[in-house]
This record gives sequence, structure tokens and C-alpha cells, in this order.
Amino acid sequence: MRNLLAPLIHSTLAATLILGAATADAQQVAKFRTIPLNIGIHVIKAEAAASPAQREQGLMHREKMGPNEGMVFLFGAPTTVCMWMKNTLIPLSVAFIDEQGKIVNIADMQPHSTESHCGEKPVKYALEMNQGWFAQKSIKAGAVVDGLPR
Repeated sequence: MRNLLAPLIHSTLAATLILGAATADAQQVAKFRTIPLNIGIHVIKAEAAASPAQREQGLMHREKMGPNEGMVFLFGAPTTVCMWMKNTLIPLSVAFIDEQGKIVNIADMQPHSTESHCGEKPVKYALEMNQGWFAQKSIKAGAVVDGLPR
């Protein structure tokens, strides 16, 4: 009987290991292309999330982000945009940006929260930075973000 069960146990163990590896891969941080942005004198190294899959992934599962690093979400055309923080480990601030590159509003977001934070009008971009980055730099609604892809 022992010889008949060994292949079954082995294949079950292999399936479990494969499933575990797939889950770990799904939580690994995806790589995005980076683009330089600036707001006045402040230079930002922004990862660009352009596709629906990239925008869905966003900064989920990241454990840290550099002081002048962020993620810019590219929506292609002005649209109603709301952001949340499910599976996001670090606190973030998000700036909602219109078609001309002007910041419409900024919101602070907490890790693991499903609370929605929305642009006050349709926007073409959203820029996530470490929480407090905009406030520390005295950047408010009305400031212009340069370098956004048109």
C-alpha cells in the first residue's frame, strides 16, 4: 500500500509547491517604465502605470519607496478617478491631475484601506507619492506637473 500512495503524495506536494510559488510570484513587485516629472524645482522619478493591469497593480505589495519616487497613473483621456489602498503596504498621498498637468486635489491614503479617494473632477493622471510628500514641498492644488506624456 505504501508504494501506491507515494506517487499521490508526491504529486500533491508538487502541486502545493507550484501553487505556493504562483502566489508568491503574484505578490512580487511588477517593474514599470520610469519617466522624469517635475513640479517646480522638485524632480520625481515616476513609474508609469498605463495599462489597466498596471493601474490595477499600482504600488501594491511594495514595502518602501524612495523619497522622490512615485507612480503616475496614465488614463489616456479625462475620466472620473478614485483610488484605494487594498494590498498597499505604505501610506501614500495622491494628486489628481487634469489634462493640462494642473493638480486638481490631493488626498492622503492609509495602507490596506478600501476607502475611496477621488478626483474632484475628471482627470487624466494621478500621481502617488509617499504620504506627506506634497505637503512637505508646499505643493497644493493648482501646481503644474511637467513631463507628463500627452
